[in-house]
Amino acid sequence: MTASPRPTTIALPYAERNAEMVGRLPGADIPWLRRLREDAIARVTREGVPSTRVERWKYTNLNALARIEFAVAANEPGTPAAVELPEFLSTGTAAFRMTFLNGAFRRELSDLSGLPPGASVESVADVLARDPQVLAKYLEDGDKNGVLTALNTALMNDGAVLRLAPGTSLDRPLLLVFLGGSADRPLAYHPRNIIVAGTGSRATVVEVHAPAAADAIYWTQPVTDVVVDAGAELRHYKCQQEGGKAYHVAATTVRIAEDGRYDSFALAAGAALARNEITVSLDGPGASCRLAGGYLGRARQHLDTTTEIVHAAPQASSRQMYKGVLDDQARGVFQGRIVVAPDAQKTDGHQSCRTLLLSDGAEIDIKPELEINADDVKCSHGATAGEIDQDALFYLR
Repeated sequence: MTASPRPTTIALPYAERNAEMVGRLPGADIPWLRRLREDAIARVTREGVPSTRVERWKYTNLNALARIEFAVAANEPGTPAAVELPEFLSTGTAAFRMTFLNGAFRRELSDLSGLPPGASVESVADVLARDPQVLAKYLEDGDKNGVLTALNTALMNDGAVLRLAPGTSLDRPLLLVFLGGSADRPLAYHPRNIIVAGTGSRATVVEVHAPAAADAIYWTQPVTDVVVDAGAELRHYKCQQEGGKAYHVAATTVRIAEDGRYDSFALAAGAALARNEITVSLDGPGASCRLAGGYLGRARQHLDTTTEIVHAAPQASSRQMYKGVLDDQARGVFQGRIVVAPDAQKTDGHQSCRTLLLSDGAEIDIKPELEINADDVKCSHGATAGEIDQDALFYLR
């Protein structure tokens, strides 16, 4: 008797159960957005989320998300809940700051004073209320990137919108603080961030993801769209320190024009399950990106980093370096893919992953990939994993 093939998707009752939220979220009165949200929620309900039968999700199982009855966090009217910034942020950080609680912008915990001319920093909800067409392109294009991005489109309640006019520079970092969780019920929130760095502009953006309530069960699913125009430079740092019962599934899409530069560093140290997915397209000659990160796992944490860099134009360069330390029964995942298009001659792309295992129960799955369709390129990948070298430890001591 032939066994039935395992399904490639996992049903997500959460989407169908919260379909009525589409009419209560920001932009509900905008016809094109209402239609986009309804189509997206129908897609998620119909398709579910990827199972481990899908190659890019081979090592990360989302079954737990289907079992928990999350409620959608919305921009509720009335008195906002009391919340405090994490201690390391409340001591006077020299930065512009936007703070979000369960995905909703909290103006009283934010500070955007002193922005230079040419820099616009707003919440998604405010942009939808004032000039929604600004976001149309990003929301409509993003829905093509996969079912989880569609889920974000359907149920996003807020997020950050940074737009830099040509030649504009931020003299301080922009700090995006996302606090999540509720003491009384499992919540899910889906922030949407849009960053557009105009020609020749410069900026640093720092994301911080942390719990608002101790031991809260919550799921955060941020999607970030980044555009780096010709000659612009964007530094994008992320610190993920969610609570021990949280789930963090993030996706970032970056497009880089001629001579543009994108530098990223992502630290994963929190959450029961976390996935940080970055997709970069080098669209112009001379475009470059550098992706780096670290992951620190213990207990039974599952920390997944998945990247894809597409060299779509000639003479572009990319570097990837990820390092991690895993203890107890923690599991790490690194999937790094470089794709070189047929006309992308003079490509220079390299990636590396190194992991230190501190216990017999810790595990790392590494899958580096190169897909090269041009003949004049320099590409390489490497991966190492192992225990502490006892001789090196002896001399260190």
